Amino acid sequence: MGASSSKPADSSPVAQSSHRATSSDEKRAMVDDIVETMSTLTLRQPKSANGSLSFDSIDSWESEVSSQPKLQLARTILNHSNIREALMSREAKIADAHVFNTELDFKTDPITNQKSSGRCWLFATTNVLRYNVMKKLNLDDFQLSQSYLFFWDKLNKANYYLEQAIQLADKPLDDRVVYELSSGLISDGGQWDMVVNILENYGVVPQALYPESLHSSLSSPLNSLLKTKLREHALVLRDLSSSLRASSLLSEDAALRALRTKKEELMKEVYTVMSAVLGVPPKPDEKLVWDYYDKDGKAGTWEGTAREFYKTFAVDKYSPSDSFSLINDPRNEYGKLYTVDKLGNIWGGRPVLYVNTQIENLKAAVVKMIKAGQPVFFGCDVGQFSDKTAGIMDTALYEYETTFDISLGLSKADRLRTNESSMTHAMVISGVHLDPSGKAIRYKVENSWGEDAGNKGYFVMTDAWFNEFVYQVVIPKALAPKELVKVYESGDKHVLPLWDPMGSLA
Repeated sequence: MGASSSKPADSSPVAQSSHRATSSDEKRAMVDDIVETMSTLTLRQPKSANGSLSFDSIDSWESEVSSQPKLQLARTILNHSNIREALMSREAKIADAHVFNTELDFKTDPITNQKSSGRCWLFATTNVLRYNVMKKLNLDDFQLSQSYLFFWDKLNKANYYLEQAIQLADKPLDDRVVYELSSGLISDGGQWDMVVNILENYGVVPQALYPESLHSSLSSPLNSLLKTKLREHALVLRDLSSSLRASSLLSEDAALRALRTKKEELMKEVYTVMSAVLGVPPKPDEKLVWDYYDKDGKAGTWEGTAREFYKTFAVDKYSPSDSFSLINDPRNEYGKLYTVDKLGNIWGGRPVLYVNTQIENLKAAVVKMIKAGQPVFFGCDVGQFSDKTAGIMDTALYEYETTFDISLGLSKADRLRTNESSMTHAMVISGVHLDPSGKAIRYKVENSWGEDAGNKGYFVMTDAWFNEFVYQVVIPKALAPKELVKVYESGDKHVLPLWDPMGSLA
């Protein structure tokens, strides 16, 4: 395992074929091919001189397609069939067995369900943390409160957005950064460093002490109302900033104090809505009492604060605050530290940081953590080549190319560049299946979509799918390669723009 600082090597077939053309003869052949292609393009005339779609083109396409029996059969079947169900590969379903020879030695229950919300990152986090809680307290059925983290995260995101409104008040509303901030101001999603911010500041509590509400599980109505108010609040602060800075009587510090006083007044409205809809959460230093049964039926009682519960039970050998994100982003240089401009939740908190490295390092991290008894938080693009019912994530799952005589040639880097893919979902890896050489060939994934999804809530992810659609693995520094820890601790970060796909919130 190592972190190379050279340019990334793309793992796609297209990229591999281009990298192999290194000899002078191969390069000369490539040039000849390009010349031949260009000459063909020059001689061939388009059917539409002005670029519009012409019926001559359609007639030509139809003539070619209708002459092929396989494509005619596809038309017969697919016009009344679900394309994914009809084209799901039987071979892939057979090969992708939900069997794993290396798993965590402790199984948690129940399978969680984020329902109609974007809180996967909070569910993945609490699903990781509850391993320690359940082991220490001898529990067989337990959940941490995802809603507790959700409340404090969303309240802080509202404050973060209004602070940005103050800082950027001199920028026009159509400035790209201002516009981007106002677009996704308080989404349900987040990143690892953002949840560490919440855990370190607010702790965590058992779900019984702050249970789900209707709109923690169905978040869009709440989000819609809060976004409306916060955009209005941002305009109020921008107008006030303009008035204050036009006055020569106030210093910059005095103007900032006045703006923050007004912001706190506006934030009261956000808190009023949230506390009514989600319930008033415990304060992090509020004394709490939790009664529970262990797996032997013995009653127990715990007393303490949310911060104390976090430090006592949720943190074991490896603390969330001592863990960091490895990412695989083939667009950017490996062996470097990256962050995303203006991405965060707690103002002045821990920044979002990624160490970019080869995909093999992410896989090695997963195997090492599973062998060490540690569940793995990871981020991926779950909607690509996956089936919720079967619980399969496999690049060979659908027979699109064979059916339509097409080639899907985008590399991982291409997908990121063209907005085809990004981190959309966070889950937990709890097992791997290793071949005789020790290489992982598939992964056991604990999702947060309830027991009806996949194999009683669990998915199987192939190694090929990992290559193409896994972007992030969180690893404790104690288990990470030293050279990658060194990159992380260097603080020498490269800043990606706010709209970069690495800024997507799982």
